[in-house]
Amino acid sequence: MKKIIKVGIVFLIFVVLGGVIFFVCFSKKDVSVKKKDSVEKSFSKKPVKENLWDKGDLFYSYYELADQVVSKMSLEELIGQLFLVRYDQTTASSQIQQYFPGGYILFAKDFQNHTKESITGELAQLQSSSRYPLMFGVDEEGGYVTRVSRYPNFRQQKFPSPKAVYEQGGYDLLAQVEQEKAELLLSLGIHLNLAPVVDVSTNPNDFIYNRAFGRDATLTAEFASKMVGYANQANISSCLKHFPGYGNNVDTHTGSAYDNRSYENFVQNDFLPFKSGIEASVPAILVSHNVVTSIDPNYPSSLSAKVIGELRNTLHFSGIILTDDLAMDAVSDYVQNGSAAVLAIQAGNDMIITSSFETMYQEVYQAVIDQVISREVLEKAVLRIIAWKYKYGLF
Repeated sequence: MKKIIKVGIVFLIFVVLGGVIFFVCFSKKDVSVKKKDSVEKSFSKKPVKENLWDKGDLFYSYYELADQVVSKMSLEELIGQLFLVRYDQTTASSQIQQYFPGGYILFAKDFQNHTKESITGELAQLQSSSRYPLMFGVDEEGGYVTRVSRYPNFRQQKFPSPKAVYEQGGYDLLAQVEQEKAELLLSLGIHLNLAPVVDVSTNPNDFIYNRAFGRDATLTAEFASKMVGYANQANISSCLKHFPGYGNNVDTHTGSAYDNRSYENFVQNDFLPFKSGIEASVPAILVSHNVVTSIDPNYPSSLSAKVIGELRNTLHFSGIILTDDLAMDAVSDYVQNGSAAVLAIQAGNDMIITSSFETMYQEVYQAVIDQVISREVLEKAVLRIIAWKYKYGLF
C-alpha cells in the first residue's frame, strides 16, 4: 500500500511539473502573439486625432481628406508609405503588392532605353496597380545632375544648371526653363523633382559647388524662393536640399562628412535659403548625411532629432522631411545594427529614401511590434504624406 502511495505521489509531481513547464513555454508564445495582434489592431481603422493637426501646417487644408485614407490603413500599409524607394522595374510590381511603398525615385538608367511613351506607360501601369497613389520622383536639377533630359528621346539637349541659365538670362529665362522642366516631368507621371540645390557654396573647389547657385547666402535665398515659386506655379513638388547646408564638405556617398562650423554660421548663412524656401511654401526638404557637430556631434543630420528639430522648431517647416538615401556609406559608418530606418523615423523624418527597401521595411515593422515606434509617430508622418499627394493631384 505504501509503495502504491509513493508511486502516486511521484506521478502527481511529474504531472504538476509538466503542467508548469507547458504553461511557461506556451504562455510566453501566447503573450508574444497577443502583443503582435494588439499592436496591429491598434493601427487598424482608427482615425488620426485632430489634436495632431495644426492650422498653420502647409497641408492643413488636405488633412481631413488624408485622415479618411490614413484611418483605414493597416500597419503594413502605414509603414510602406514612409518609403521613397530606389526604382527597379524588375521588383517594383511585387513590392507594390506586398509592401505598399509611398513612391519611387528614378535614376538615369531607368530612362536610358525608353521613349516618352514607354516610360509613361510603365509608370502609369504601376500607378494603376497600387492601392495608394505613388509619388514618382527624380533628381532633375539641370547641369551636373540630370536623370531624364540627358537622353535625346526626352529633350534635344539636357537642361543646363540653374546657375548657367541665370547667368545667361536672369530670372526671366530661369522661369521659362523651369516651366519646361516641370511640364516634361509631369507629362511622364513624375510629380516630384528633388531640386533645387540651395546649399551655400562660393568656392569652386567645394564638392557641391557645381550643383549649387554659386553665390552668397542672401542671393541663394532669393534663388530658393524663386525656384519654389516656379515649381508651385507648375503644380510640381520641389524639394530643397541638402539641409542643414553642405558647405565645403566631402561627398557623403563615399564616407562620413564632418562639419565643424559654428551654429551661428549656420543660422546666419546656410539656414537662409531654407528659410526663404519655407516662406515660399516649399512642400519638401531633403536632409543630408553630414555630421554637424555644433548641432549634433553624434549622428548624421538625417538621423538626428536635433537637426530635424531645427527644421520643425527653428524654421517652422511643416511639410515633408526626407532623408537622403540611407544606404549611403555616411550612414553605415554610424549604424552597425541595421537600425538606420528606425533611427530616421524616431528622429522625425517623414519619408526615407532607400536602396534597401524590404530590409528597412522589416526593421521598422519589428520596431513597431516592439513598441519602439509609436502609432502617433507613424500616423502623423503618413498624414502629411497623403495630404502631400492630395495637394499635387495624385488622389
